[in-house]
Amino acid sequence: MKGADARITVRMHGPSMEYMTGEGPYFISHLRFFRGVVSFPASAYNFPKSFRPPEGQGGFPMKFEEKFVSYEGFTFDDVLLEPSYSEVLPSDVCIRTRLTESVSLNIPLCSSAMDTVTESRLAIAIAREGGIGIVHRNMSIEKQAREVDVVKRSESGVIVDPFFLHPEDMVSEAIGLMEHFHISGVPIVDGGKKLVGIITNRDLRFVTDYEQPISRVMTKENLITAPEGTTLADAQSILMKYKVEKLPIVDGNGTLKGLITIKDIQKAKDFPNAAKDGGGRLRVGAAVGVGTDLAERAAALVKSGVDVIVVDTAHGHSKKVLDSVRMLRTSYPDLVIIGGNIATAEAGEALIEAGVDAVKVGVGPGSICTTRIIAGIGVPQLAAIYNVAQAAHKKGKTVIADGGIRFSGDIVKALAAGADSVMIGSLFAGTEESPGELIIYRGRSYKSYRGMGSLGAMKDGCSKDRYFQEGAGNDKLVPEGIEGLAAHKGALSGVVFQLTGGLRSGMGYVGAKDIPDLQEKARFVRISAASVKENHPHDVVVTKEAPNYWVE
Repeated sequence: MKGADARITVRMHGPSMEYMTGEGPYFISHLRFFRGVVSFPASAYNFPKSFRPPEGQGGFPMKFEEKFVSYEGFTFDDVLLEPSYSEVLPSDVCIRTRLTESVSLNIPLCSSAMDTVTESRLAIAIAREGGIGIVHRNMSIEKQAREVDVVKRSESGVIVDPFFLHPEDMVSEAIGLMEHFHISGVPIVDGGKKLVGIITNRDLRFVTDYEQPISRVMTKENLITAPEGTTLADAQSILMKYKVEKLPIVDGNGTLKGLITIKDIQKAKDFPNAAKDGGGRLRVGAAVGVGTDLAERAAALVKSGVDVIVVDTAHGHSKKVLDSVRMLRTSYPDLVIIGGNIATAEAGEALIEAGVDAVKVGVGPGSICTTRIIAGIGVPQLAAIYNVAQAAHKKGKTVIADGGIRFSGDIVKALAAGADSVMIGSLFAGTEESPGELIIYRGRSYKSYRGMGSLGAMKDGCSKDRYFQEGAGNDKLVPEGIEGLAAHKGALSGVVFQLTGGLRSGMGYVGAKDIPDLQEKARFVRISAASVKENHPHDVVVTKEAPNYWVE
């Protein structure tokens, strides 16, 4: 407002308004008028300094309505996808996707890095279905690295770095190794790594003295081996011919170079859709925080062969997270890094600039998360996905929608809004493979499920730094999650079948042949509260529950 002719305009948004302008004899004390616009010379009034706008800015201070973002906060239950003309059958759609530019998945599903959801057993199960599990970090560095190692060694085309023992090692060591990694035999080598024998369950069947050298019980005569370069088809023929389960691969000097097992060949047939790396091993990721153990934990995970590291925090758009991503990118230029969690396009751009390959979207949508209530923070999940995806895809990066998935239809909506994959916690927490405790409550089976921001999770492990409370004592923690029960759902494979089946159906209704096509063709319909009620079964008594529809 400069010059004698400058004018002040007040626009009214209600039937009447009272303007309190401050103190002093020269300004307006009360101004009442009806809806409309009032204009008067600025020079007519002497506004106090405290009422003037900041230097370089004109007009009045920001109005309350101007503090609102420009977009509407939609989440999954606020919309439906409009059906379109389709020539695509659900059975024909392709649901392959990119977790990152270099890591492909056969289904767009990831399991959450939560201590009641993902350890090695569930990570193996979901990788066999075509997805990927992210091993939680609420454990010691050594244990987390072992969990990753278990997944990577669970199956392989050719095991290029097989376990081995020496003839002088004790039988008890062989048994311990076989039990821990669920394997049925171990090659035995001398000091120069030359194959001298093999010990299997068959050799141990009648052994009672476990403190004797392996050399006394191992098979050392007529060893069946194969040269380097042997294909899986050739290996299968050799294994069947000699009726053995393990085929050591040796070079011309008899040095152990690898191992092929009949179990791995059979698993490849049983799980043709499995997500595997270039060496035929199952894909697996692991979470790290931004605490003092970041460098050591990351080094151990990389050494164990992890495919993806997730910098897992409650607020990914913070200096500590961005600095941690930069450190990891500098230390491991080829490492696949995912950063999160975030809810805005600006946060996605910042993480991408710091060096992530994908961003994880979701602040507070999870069923066990209380961040939105305790901190008053968050963006409705569908809006957050759309906004972040717009920014990330421009830079060639991918988006993972983390949280809020209750039904398979939510997966369709998340992908249609721009996500490349979705991360699931509660739906997998109730599966047989999750590490949660099995509990019988009121005659029904449940598994324990808790947020990583719950008091129990923060007290038991190292998830305090996820919520930036690393130095707080147990009596000073401010939880942002709860502990509860997830209905027991049986094997993970059955849950995944229903989720991917619903996804295929949704894509068929839209007429989308693959996920990029879904994102291109999808059109959302905003619905009312009455429509939400109409969406669910109504006006009947449900007498037999469906395997893909869960009621609380």
